[in-house]
Amino acid sequence: MGSKEIRKNQTLLCAPIMAETVDKMVINMDKAKQSGADLVEIRLDSLKSFNPYEDLKTLIKECPLPTLFTYRPKWEGGQYDGDEKKRLDALRLAMEFGADYIDVELQVAHEFNESISGKKPEKFKVVVSSHNYHDTPSVEDLGNLVARIQETGADIVKIATTALEISDVARIFQITVHSQVSSVPIIAIVMGERGFISRILCPKFGGFLSFGTIESGVVSAPGQPTMKDLLTLYNFREIGPDTKVFGIIGKPVGHSKSPILYNEAFKSVGFNGVYVPFLVDDVAKFLQTYSSIDFAGFSCTIPHKEDALKCCDEVDPVAKSIGAVNCVIRRPTDGKMFGYNTDYVGAISAIEDGLQGSHNISATADSPLAGKLFVVIGAGGAGKALAYGAKEKGAQVVIANRTYDRARELANTIGGDAVTLADLENFHPVDGMILANTTSIGMQPKVDETPIPKHALRSYSLVFDAVYTPKITRLLREAEESGATIVSGSEMFIGQAYEQFERFTGLPAPKQLFRKIMAKF
Repeated sequence: MGSKEIRKNQTLLCAPIMAETVDKMVINMDKAKQSGADLVEIRLDSLKSFNPYEDLKTLIKECPLPTLFTYRPKWEGGQYDGDEKKRLDALRLAMEFGADYIDVELQVAHEFNESISGKKPEKFKVVVSSHNYHDTPSVEDLGNLVARIQETGADIVKIATTALEISDVARIFQITVHSQVSSVPIIAIVMGERGFISRILCPKFGGFLSFGTIESGVVSAPGQPTMKDLLTLYNFREIGPDTKVFGIIGKPVGHSKSPILYNEAFKSVGFNGVYVPFLVDDVAKFLQTYSSIDFAGFSCTIPHKEDALKCCDEVDPVAKSIGAVNCVIRRPTDGKMFGYNTDYVGAISAIEDGLQGSHNISATADSPLAGKLFVVIGAGGAGKALAYGAKEKGAQVVIANRTYDRARELANTIGGDAVTLADLENFHPVDGMILANTTSIGMQPKVDETPIPKHALRSYSLVFDAVYTPKITRLLREAEESGATIVSGSEMFIGQAYEQFERFTGLPAPKQLFRKIMAKF
């Protein structure tokens, strides 16, 4: 992962080093180099005891990468709670001993920069930083903040804000691009899970650096990805100004395997795109905010499939009858949005394959679903898609939902029956029924949940679960123990992914590769 690789961007990757002892820091610096970092941020405020003269010499001498020293005080979200003069003296000492960068907070930057005026080593740079742990200000306020930071004599501007919703990140992208025009190096990061895309996409917009941790869970700010994910999952070095952005719109979205699948596939076919998780609260606002044609396509998952449909300029007839889309494409010529539903294709064909496999039925013109009683749990986007698909194949459909009214509404639309989820326990009109769970019941982290008691599963010949994290849910495990054929959600996932990949890229889906990647989960 060294610097010999071809990079499409100049954005550096920095590993924050937080440890209680200098020895641990030295070990972590080596790990940072091995993980592919370009530099390390040494957080002096994380040390339990600190002797500036000795420790700074050791840290600089032992570090295999360029160093950025930060001694963050409590009042700026750090751990240092001591005398301010001592803190700034330590940073000046780091500069004298050969640090490449130091970070000082905007509040003290004026006097600090005056104190080192004329003493700065040639290649040494001062990062002046401002952290906002509450929100992300308006573009105008951010512009003023950048100007104030520049006025202190900063070599590099750093602003970190907090995302209350994903739309906030767009303002940080705007400021980053604007700073390129005035050629100020800028580190602009949005903290928190809703700010995650700022850390992956900063090379697209020209950010100076992004942070990646050397191990998962040990972060110096909320929402930091690991170095490994940035480099190997998101192909960080391959992201350039013309890289197209795709992603999954959902809530939650952290469990999704889509980024692993699409990024690896994009890379394998040499397609200039990156696929990211979009944690979205309000779909309409999200699509309005990220309206550039560079944001080229989206997969939609729970709970946004119906709302996304309303935002599309055109919707394909199948998606219209289902009332939900799982794929939105932005047309490059005019930015118009097209909605599709590929959910039911993957699920229905996986269920048909399961039925044919279990009964050795020859693949006749009739679907093995014809005439079967098909129970769908859930009346959301995925439930609608499966009900629609099963009905189209000639099955009798029953919708089961926690609230009867929603089940009734969907049943009326497609022509089927409705029951409540609680009714399913004793629902047994015939043997050999088919069950499809389209809710998130049983999804990580709540893996011990199931939508239907085990004894009721005896009436079903095949059970399908749209949840694919974990691959075998409690529902599927108990169904198999009850003698049913089981079909995992990963089959549905892979089926709809083929079609989305082709819509995203205009290239044939690498089906073998998709199966190989999915087998790892």
